[in-house]
Amino acid sequence: MSLFSHPTKKTVLSVCMILFGNALYALAVVCFLLPSGIITGGTTGLALAAHRALHIPISSFVLAFNLAMFVLGAVVLGKAFALTTLLSTFFYPIALAFWQRFPALSSLTEDSMLCTVLGGMMIGAGIGIVIRAGASTGGMDIPPLILKKKWNLPVSATLYVFDFCILLLQMFFTDTEEILYGLLLVLIYTFVLDKVLVIGQHQARVDIVSSHWEQIRQAILLRLDRGCTLLEATTGYLQTEQPVLMTVVSRREMVALNKLVMDIDPGAFLIISDANEVRGPGFTQQKIHRQRP
Repeated sequence: MSLFSHPTKKTVLSVCMILFGNALYALAVVCFLLPSGIITGGTTGLALAAHRALHIPISSFVLAFNLAMFVLGAVVLGKAFALTTLLSTFFYPIALAFWQRFPALSSLTEDSMLCTVLGGMMIGAGIGIVIRAGASTGGMDIPPLILKKKWNLPVSATLYVFDFCILLLQMFFTDTEEILYGLLLVLIYTFVLDKVLVIGQHQARVDIVSSHWEQIRQAILLRLDRGCTLLEATTGYLQTEQPVLMTVVSRREMVALNKLVMDIDPGAFLIISDANEVRGPGFTQQKIHRQRP
């Protein structure tokens, strides 16, 4: 179903996120990439190469390329995909041209390292916000998706190949130092992008081994209002059969859970690990309380 099928509060929020993410991406390019000459991948990287080689305005190149990719994506991937990329296709070059009207933005700093770090953080955040809204930034995102559909090639691998080729293309117009900064920029925005995509979704999975498992189970259910699962297990030393309690809690609840377990059994064994994404009642769905037997 398309993002725009039924205009609701969620849809309006998604549209605002797409606009904001693209505006942030464009702002990063104007503030840090253009003044410093740092190379990058994607459509922006192609636009920078075209600008330096042929003096084509960056916003014009981005608009033309995005339109071409939009048409290609609509033909190959369908209308539903086209609608999700429509905003990015048109709004990003408009935002780019808008920010370029303010010369002060291009003179914030002359430090290449600052431009790399800040630019990478803003680009990663901008792309991440757009993806979290259920859309695509268009442009060079589309060819990997087409290759995935046609030949089942992994999107992440083909995207990295395209970015690498675009970086190689720009090597003809830049010196070694700018190339190194470009590689660092890609690493930073990739790292930030991954972090933005999991904001608010990180939880903690806790496995509890204790002979007082029934008391701990009751406490988790009643005092923390969290569910838990009993996993069949046998202790390795005494070979005693007893269940292991597995529960998932938020970061804020970790302190309360730890205190709760230690109060009941100071000798309990806890294994705490990251859960990058948790879906279901109590997390992504409304919790339903049923009468326990």
